[in-house]
Amino acid sequence: MSKLVSIGECMIEMSALENGLYKKGYAGDSLNMAFYARAFLPQSVSVDYFTALGDDGESEALAQSIQNHNIGTDLIRFLPGKTPGLYMISLDQGERTFSYWRAMSAAKEMARDMAHLERSLLGADKTLFFSGISLAILQPDTRDQFLTLLEKAKSDGQKVIFDSNLRPSLWENRDEMADWTAKASAVSTMALPTVPDEYVLFDERSSEQVAERYLRAGCSEVVVKAGPGDALVTNGTEKEWVGPPAPISPVDTTGAGDSFNGGYIAARLNGKSMVDAAQFAHKVAGQVIQHRGALVSEIKSLVQ
Repeated sequence: MSKLVSIGECMIEMSALENGLYKKGYAGDSLNMAFYARAFLPQSVSVDYFTALGDDGESEALAQSIQNHNIGTDLIRFLPGKTPGLYMISLDQGERTFSYWRAMSAAKEMARDMAHLERSLLGADKTLFFSGISLAILQPDTRDQFLTLLEKAKSDGQKVIFDSNLRPSLWENRDEMADWTAKASAVSTMALPTVPDEYVLFDERSSEQVAERYLRAGCSEVVVKAGPGDALVTNGTEKEWVGPPAPISPVDTTGAGDSFNGGYIAARLNGKSMVDAAQFAHKVAGQVIQHRGALVSEIKSLVQ
């Protein structure tokens, strides 16, 4: 059995309904990806979530929610005195803004125990996924050892997949964010960056420039996402532009990039070509943005 391990932070999600009401759920970029990958991967591929939670009732409920999505929780550590983070989504004509409360989030400590990292993440049968958020939330003194472990995984032949998913508010400054994003790209085999964030951070003006930077860093496969625009997929030899099947008016763009990631990764692990995988990922994301919230439970039946 092969394994996909998604590394990051799952939070309590408060998503806007109508009349000022909110619905509670549990989500986060790395969990969202795992949710959509699980929907389209065969049961012979296990999907596990690596994070840390607290010892409160919400942590217990969150872990149960992950299990209910058929995502493994054996790699989760439960830390005394900690809690999950919380975020609130506000919508304006389908576009979202976020407010966060994560000072006591247990996930900030998920890379503290090196032995636990090695037991959980190293292994020839494991494909690893992490994001810029996974890296940004870590305590600064644990980021180096986290990336050192991912570098070992890559050198041992494991697939290491990175979505830069830039959140400037999580970093001290632009230079720090750029430096750690570059370090993360160097330990990855596949990158799934999104424009225009990368344009702003690295002063680039085209998807080709973004892709070239990740290839130079050592990634062997890059998908530069552009929201509703065409994605650029390349392995350094082949290069193709892949667009969505049709324009869509979004209801809620929360989870659009994460669902694209999950669809793409699942398709690639299922043996699809880069182009076919990108076409499939566009279909998945196109369905997700027509629903509210990050996780669409009926996604498999919606994507034909």
